Amino acid sequence: MDKQTLLSQIEEKLRFIYGDEYEKSYMEGMKDLVSSWESRNFEQPRPISERNVYMITYGDSFYENGRPTLETLHKFLKNNIGETITDVHLLPMFPYTSDDGFSVTDYREINPELGNWEHIEALSEDYRLMFDFVANHISKSSEWFKGYLNDDPKYRGYFIPKDDSFDTSRVVRPRTSHLYHEYEGKDGTKTAWTTFSEDQVDVNVRHFPVLLELTDILLEYAQKGGTSIRLDAIGFLWKRSGTTSIHLPETHAIIELWHLVLDYFKEGTQIITETNVPHKENISYFGDGENEAHMVYQFSLPPLMLYTLTTHDSTKMTEWAKTIGKVSDEATYFNFLASHDGIGMRPTEGILSEEDKQMLVDKVRENGGRVSYKSNPDGSESVYELNINYSEALVNKGDGESDEEAVKKSLAAHSVLTSFMGVPAIYYHSLLGSKNDYAGLEASGINRRINREKLEYERIADELNTDAYRKSIYEGMQELVRIRRNESAFSPYADQQVLDLGASVFALKRTNTETGNTVYAVVNVTNEHVSVDLPEAGTDLFTGERTGKAVTLAPYQYIWVKK
Repeated sequence: MDKQTLLSQIEEKLRFIYGDEYEKSYMEGMKDLVSSWESRNFEQPRPISERNVYMITYGDSFYENGRPTLETLHKFLKNNIGETITDVHLLPMFPYTSDDGFSVTDYREINPELGNWEHIEALSEDYRLMFDFVANHISKSSEWFKGYLNDDPKYRGYFIPKDDSFDTSRVVRPRTSHLYHEYEGKDGTKTAWTTFSEDQVDVNVRHFPVLLELTDILLEYAQKGGTSIRLDAIGFLWKRSGTTSIHLPETHAIIELWHLVLDYFKEGTQIITETNVPHKENISYFGDGENEAHMVYQFSLPPLMLYTLTTHDSTKMTEWAKTIGKVSDEATYFNFLASHDGIGMRPTEGILSEEDKQMLVDKVRENGGRVSYKSNPDGSESVYELNINYSEALVNKGDGESDEEAVKKSLAAHSVLTSFMGVPAIYYHSLLGSKNDYAGLEASGINRRINREKLEYERIADELNTDAYRKSIYEGMQELVRIRRNESAFSPYADQQVLDLGASVFALKRTNTETGNTVYAVVNVTNEHVSVDLPEAGTDLFTGERTGKAVTLAPYQYIWVKK
């Protein structure tokens, strides 16, 4: 794309976003921004393929005394993870005041407790990096919000004060806190819109200087090593009176604008939208498959995988998976089972019944987990997410399942993660076979801390060799990734067919039409031996042995049969 085409398309987006409020100065600001970045060097990333596997982690998930934690993370990755992971999703690495990083005080600086931009650069030489862009909100302790409170002309329009004429009756919230909060300003009390908490103040992209600055920050992330940019809670970005103020057309247009800009400067950079909402709403962020997100979070997969291995019945997951198809040659799914957050329940709407959901809630509580709620427009509350370590969630403790079953179930679940259409992302605690962190939960009173334990380097490095539970999960994960990356059938863009081989198994046929590579991925979701008939015979990629069409799977066993 040449510069003139870029500018023309940017103007089209801006006119749509701002409508009657559009001013010519907006386009002048964008022209100046584009010109200011043209002399900078952007290292072009390689295309995403079957070799790409993300690890989700905080910049301080691994620590040593007296060493910046980004250094320790880099050391752990090189010494203990190696090529198992190609991409590292660094959860917010900026200075912050709450929410474990998601209340950023400065988008452009690295939290000094983690290190600095030089540590990020060093890490980017060995791994592709995914940066978290918390574009929807910023900390009340940020210079932006302080300027707003002090009536600084520059920041006067950066936030959204309470307006009695603005109808908020339909606003969708993921929290039970107040929508607006009051703050002490230079000339009295000021109010601001707060989707998530009193400390996380929504920015006002309707005020063009905010959008311009956010776009500049986006380009800075790409220039400083971000090959993927995660747009956190992006669905809430634009607000309009009388609407839900989520997934509005203006929000989609802003993502399209950012897609254009990144394609111009660093083509191949992955925009990944994070919208923990029902599936149909979530996939709307693909746009036309080429103009918006390159990947969207596969939010329905974690709760459905949990449900399937809990009930030993793949029927509902199979029916859901049939709705997942190829998006385009440059857009696909960001698949995960666990993350720094809990297991979202909104994405099960229309898939699981209320009784199904309650069963999972009861199970998670029985397994030592917690449950978080959200407010509904009618004043009621409903389950928002389940807070628990994923491998601990999988165990049917009421049936007396042991750690051995937990290992089998965890690897069975991740066999689906690594074979499903899209790119797999593995949370560091899932990769390393961790369990619930009750100490962190109790010390903080924050439900999500149950799965955010910080790991001392020497201890975790030792336990990966000496702790049977950790070692079994870790080595099983490595095997899954090692085999996956050598099979083009597992390309994020390769065809996927969901097979009906009975409720006791979940089965996929992955085919790369360009290479002719076909792999059947089948997993036993029950605690009993199961016999199934495959469509074709082939070679079991885990054993290297030929199989016939008829195969028998042990409890929770998975096979990948190459045609």
